[in-house]
Amino acid sequence: MTAEGADAAGTGRFTLDTRLSGALGGRTAQALERAFGYRTVGEMLAHYPRRYALRGELTALASLPLDENVTIVAEVLEVRERSMRSRRGSILEAKISDGTGILTLTFFNQAWRARELVPGARGIFAGKVGDYRGARQLAHPDYELFDDAAPLAADAAAARRWAEAPIPIYPATGALASWQLAKAIALLLDGLGGVDDPLPDAVRQARSLLDQRRALEAVHRPEVEADWKTARRTLRFTEAFVLQTALLLRRAELRAHTTTARHPSPGGLLERFDGTIPFALTGDQREVGAEISDDLEHPVPMNRLVQGEVGSGKTVVALRAMLAVADSGGQSALLAPTEVLAAQHVRSIARMLGPELAASLMPTLVTGQLPAAERRKALLRAAAGQARIVVGTHALIGDAVSFADLGLVVVDEQHRFGVEQREALRLKGQHPPHVLVLTATPIPRTVAMTVFGDLDVSTIRELPAGRAGIESYVVPLADRPGWRARVWERLAEEIEQGRQGFVVCPTIEARVAEDDGEAPAGEPEGEEAAPAASVASVLAELTAHPRFGDKRVLPLHGRMSADEKDAAMRAFAAGEVDVLVATTVIEVGVDVPNASAMVVVDADRFGVSQLHQLRGRVGRGSVPGLCLLVTGAEQGSLARQRVEAVAATLDGFELARVDLELRQEGDVLGASQSGVRSSLKLLRVARDGDVIADARELAAEVLAGDPGLERHAALAAAVRRRLDAEASGFLSKG
Repeated sequence: MTAEGADAAGTGRFTLDTRLSGALGGRTAQALERAFGYRTVGEMLAHYPRRYALRGELTALASLPLDENVTIVAEVLEVRERSMRSRRGSILEAKISDGTGILTLTFFNQAWRARELVPGARGIFAGKVGDYRGARQLAHPDYELFDDAAPLAADAAAARRWAEAPIPIYPATGALASWQLAKAIALLLDGLGGVDDPLPDAVRQARSLLDQRRALEAVHRPEVEADWKTARRTLRFTEAFVLQTALLLRRAELRAHTTTARHPSPGGLLERFDGTIPFALTGDQREVGAEISDDLEHPVPMNRLVQGEVGSGKTVVALRAMLAVADSGGQSALLAPTEVLAAQHVRSIARMLGPELAASLMPTLVTGQLPAAERRKALLRAAAGQARIVVGTHALIGDAVSFADLGLVVVDEQHRFGVEQREALRLKGQHPPHVLVLTATPIPRTVAMTVFGDLDVSTIRELPAGRAGIESYVVPLADRPGWRARVWERLAEEIEQGRQGFVVCPTIEARVAEDDGEAPAGEPEGEEAAPAASVASVLAELTAHPRFGDKRVLPLHGRMSADEKDAAMRAFAAGEVDVLVATTVIEVGVDVPNASAMVVVDADRFGVSQLHQLRGRVGRGSVPGLCLLVTGAEQGSLARQRVEAVAATLDGFELARVDLELRQEGDVLGASQSGVRSSLKLLRVARDGDVIADARELAAEVLAGDPGLERHAALAAAVRRRLDAEASGFLSKG
């Protein structure tokens, strides 16, 4: 820490909003911002320990994972120095132990460390676990030895307190060790003044929680185990309470505005459409449609999330809402995550409408890769109000796109868009438009409260009649390497029955990830990991396969131009292509009833919800679906468990529950998802459902009595801190 930071620390005048550069000095502040994005004292103090160690305990060295940064407690066994053979200098090797396993610390040309690392010394050691000739080692680790002199000189009780005091172990980086973070946090706590508590006194007392200042002290500098446990319980509840308050404020702010009520006309577009569709709506579709219709007919902007199983017919429900808006003279904008899906939506909407209604509504596509002439025509149709339904990608958000009367915004696959993108499109209406959000990723109740707490939630579970269903199988190459050949044989058998298939790969070419991909939570990315299967390699493999010599096989991925992708999808939909070898660009919305086979290569590299989405591309008609999940993951690994969970059930809601459990500490509420600056700190939606529900009920009570938080200044400040600039902005946008 610089002298500048040391001077500030002596004042005892820090607040949670004090800049780290003023509290710790510019150099330290820059290092913390680079590593974690922290800029203020409050953000740094919310960097809670991930676990606590004791000076008397040791770490199980045998279970340390290779190629990962670790922080461990261990004891020095022996130290020796030897000369290097190939060049001048020496190597100092110290063996440390947990009592059973042994780990070697290696230092080059640092013989002086032998004076510190004496046999019997205990401390915390941090570094990246490597392997040298079959033995695990830490090369040039950081360490901090425990000072045994103080407790030995004191009385027995003091020695016991010293030995039993928990040592916080922080999430660290290669450049910033856990104890360096602990020292920075200690300086901040020493200089921190009083902290206004977001929790009302009565709430804190009823739940036996600490005040905020004491909770921060106890979580970072506990004297006994009970200290940090009570502190974490306090801070977890506070986090839930502040977050739910922010979401309910957002909800109230949206409902405070008025908009144009949208009523369908007797004998109008919606009624004509309902009279022409060749199938009966499911009970869930009718029920959710009624909820949306009721929302649209009120002058309060609708903000509704429709979650539904893959293939449950959400698009039809959304289209009926668009027709109701069109009946009242308004336009609808449908925001899709990819160009492939946007183009697919335009085609399927036109097909469902039929020639006459399509001519009246003029569904129009707007994407970034449209040719200039087509783009100009599309923008003119939208601006003039000719296009009553405008479908597009992020290009819809751009300044060049305007509408005559935007009445409804439909966001498809909400998890691909942030709050600010939805907000930017909403602001294109003369009056706040109604908003309908669609997702085929089923959401457990606690996630819905946490991620989509500003929206009303409707659910479609029922699948349309006549679906043939899907059978899913894991192909475990780690156990049965010979089964890979059978995968291609089985795919060929489906094609030879006149059906079509998808082969999905995690990358386009070796080491080139697909833009639309999703990295599964909880997976280390070791440098020596086998390269992922690619579209290029699998395409070459199939082309050379004797069973596919006469088959029509095409690639589809995000690096192709919009025209190339559209042409490939059109050819596949028309039955002119037998197999698409693709990345996750086909994850959602692709609807080809004749597609029966889905092969996901390296399935362990995808998340649970993503595998469920991919599988949903087959079995959409009268042809039964087959999904083969090919994985090299070892039995019992987290990656293998994900794949096996997907194969075990078609119930997306059950998979959503399993996914939360498997993710453990995964980032459920990230910045791109919610507009919130960082992921959840102590709150875990898989575990803390009761805490979230309790906090939401309390937040609703507080806001009912004080809608503007005039009498809850500390809570208002905490809400502002919790949200980043963009997310805070939506609380005041009209």
